[in-house]
Amino acid sequence: MKPFDQKLDIEAILSDLEHYVPRSRGWHWRKPVDHQKIGKFEYFDTSESLRTSVGLPASHAFDSIDPQPKAIITTEIASGRFEDDIRRMRMAAIHGADHMMVIRTAGQSHFDGLIEGTPQGIGGIPITRKQVRAQRKALDIIEDEVGRPINFHSYVSGVAGPEIATMFVEEGVNGAHQDPQYNILYRNINMVRSFVDAAESKTIMAYGNLAQIDGAHNANATAVEAWKVTPELLVQHAINTAFSIACGIREENICLSTVPPTAPPAPCVRMDLPYAIALRELFPSVKMRAQMNTKYMESSVREATVTHTLNLLISQLTSADIQSTITPDEGRNVPWHIYNIEAVDTAKQVFAGLDGINEYVKIDRQNEKLSREIRELKERAVLMMEEMLEVGGYFEAVQQGFFVDSGLYPQRNGDGIARKISGGISADTVFMRNPDYFAPVTAHFGYNNLVQYDLQDPTEIIDGCTFEDRSKIIYIDELDESDNVYLRLKETEAYRKNSIVKPEMEWQGDGVILLTMFFPLSVDLAKAAALQTAKQMNLMEAEVIHVEIMHPMEGTRVEVKGKVPFDINVASLKIEPKPQLLEEEELKEHIRNHPFKIVAGTVGEDEHSVGLREILDIKHGGIEKFGFECIYLGTSVALSKLVDAAIELSADAILISTIISHDDVHYKNMKKLHDICVEKGVRDRLILVAGGTQVTPKIARDSGMDEGFGRKTKGQQVATFLVKHRSEVKE
Repeated sequence: MKPFDQKLDIEAILSDLEHYVPRSRGWHWRKPVDHQKIGKFEYFDTSESLRTSVGLPASHAFDSIDPQPKAIITTEIASGRFEDDIRRMRMAAIHGADHMMVIRTAGQSHFDGLIEGTPQGIGGIPITRKQVRAQRKALDIIEDEVGRPINFHSYVSGVAGPEIATMFVEEGVNGAHQDPQYNILYRNINMVRSFVDAAESKTIMAYGNLAQIDGAHNANATAVEAWKVTPELLVQHAINTAFSIACGIREENICLSTVPPTAPPAPCVRMDLPYAIALRELFPSVKMRAQMNTKYMESSVREATVTHTLNLLISQLTSADIQSTITPDEGRNVPWHIYNIEAVDTAKQVFAGLDGINEYVKIDRQNEKLSREIRELKERAVLMMEEMLEVGGYFEAVQQGFFVDSGLYPQRNGDGIARKISGGISADTVFMRNPDYFAPVTAHFGYNNLVQYDLQDPTEIIDGCTFEDRSKIIYIDELDESDNVYLRLKETEAYRKNSIVKPEMEWQGDGVILLTMFFPLSVDLAKAAALQTAKQMNLMEAEVIHVEIMHPMEGTRVEVKGKVPFDINVASLKIEPKPQLLEEEELKEHIRNHPFKIVAGTVGEDEHSVGLREILDIKHGGIEKFGFECIYLGTSVALSKLVDAAIELSADAILISTIISHDDVHYKNMKKLHDICVEKGVRDRLILVAGGTQVTPKIARDSGMDEGFGRKTKGQQVATFLVKHRSEVKE
């Protein structure tokens, strides 16, 4: 059996991990295909399609096509347990993500060496060799499933940056965040140490052909008025880009974080567009990595999705080589599977919907207002760089608090992040190398005395370092007896190997569910009522994760998460068997020999007609194309009128559509139709079929129908049932 025909076997992935060898190294970009024909459509801005994929929800109406945009799609994954994130990576990949970005736990920035084993992370994933190796091995399987290279990514930051970068190259990691300014401004690591470590880290990343993403976007995440710090962002991008190039990283592997500085209710597109254009014009030879701004992330999934969509519009109008997909996890502290996948689908959906828009819509670069705003941003950035040089350079500028202010440069409000050149974590830990310094390693930055050994390659003296000879890598399995993957897998073994299951949102068998409620109460009372409701439903660890005011006095929407204390035995579940569809020619032949007449209409006070017409009309692929004679009586048809028409016309069946479900009217309509047919003595000779968004086969049969059809039903399904049922009755 192929690996993608079954669930990922986590134990098998962990087995013999000591001898795993990454099968490739370096970053992979998508392969664009211009004017590609996919299904019935031609696409202008797509890349190669996947071998195996899950399309957007509406794809069923378009022959299940799944166009892939040109931009790499990122999903950020960090539940705290890498073994569960492996499964989430697979879900994301089959939906179209090919950049799996694993967030480091914040505390790791302060470790001065590699972490070993696989401890559970708090606020991220501890980046350990075993965890990285296991996930890269899993991604090999996932790559085979989807038929596309998958980029694995994490952070080279903190005082262990060079060690992390070395491990990443050894273990086949494809990309990483690396920006010494991030360490200085957001982790308070000594600036001298940060830049020295960054030089070594970048050199190692260049050797491994890793893509580098900078950290300038964090300025937006901390600025009081983020739209005013865009000149500072341009300066930070320039510093890290120039430094990276000096360390050997190729320009095509440098990715700038193009985070929009605003979000609705601000007029974000108009405000963010000049910055996006200025950034691309100042740095035309590097890549752009577009990301949402987490500063404005609240707990509303809808709000995050709308902001994401507006950001994607800018990505399409300007450019995005990598499109990140931030989810509302940060606003509600729920890094769940579903939101990773929804965010990936949002990016895929917007790019597909906007495909080719640049052929029709162009940014008016000659527009006086837009041109002036772009030029002003560039000028402010250049002036800031000049002032930095005047005061003595970047270090002195940081010490004076130049960065992350609430003022538009040159305005200063005294709230910049100031760091002392001699202060911060790991201060005074950088020393000049001795004249006879020698390191027998590849990809080493700075002075390395090779003269004394008469060498061109310093690793010749040891027959290759770990980059050339993997046998020299020291692999440590687990160090913590109480916090390791084997103990966690033992706790969840029953959910992988037996026929029991629990709902989950984040981790295997976590039992977490999400409930949405509405109460006609003010916010505080609604939250209390929601928690009481969860308690009476026997939910454990209930917690309100989202509140939304519908009206201060009329009501509040509340979302609650909680855990269920029970398991479900899969073997006990009963599912409706899927009927085998008759072939089109078989249906046509049957109707030619045995004419079939149908009376149909939307019943009650329901004016919906589209769904029923799609089942009936030949132009929609409805049952008319098989030869059925359909007498359509329209919408809001009285049930008695349908029955009388069926009797008068000697029809074989009545098809009703009942979309509206208020007050359970769909149940009532179906039962009443059955009762009228019984009353008139024609129930035995009429086939009764109901359809609608809230109709299921069981509901329909329990209500007296012969069959029911719900969402996404096609005419061929209804035709097959009618033919088979009539044949069975006659037999």
